[in-house]
Amino acid sequence: MNEHEILRSSSSASSSPAPGEVSGLEPLWDVTELASYLGVPVSTIYDWRTHGKGPAAYRFGKHLKFAVSDVRAWVAEQRERA
Repeated sequence: MNEHEILRSSSSASSSPAPGEVSGLEPLWDVTELASYLGVPVSTIYDWRTHGKGPAAYRFGKHLKFAVSDVRAWVAEQRERA
């Protein structure tokens, strides 16, 4: 068995999620990840929030998190009509 097969079999045998993953919950992005995904500066994300634009966010203390499904829905809404 090679290293790849060992890693695959050990990860499939484990019932706990990998670090950074929570079973049953949708992935959440922070401001930096969202800015990178959209190809805009982090300051633009904060500017959009100040003006009531941009995707909906969750606030956990001082941290903002964006559900991937909310981001995708918001991106779809931004498409210009032909």
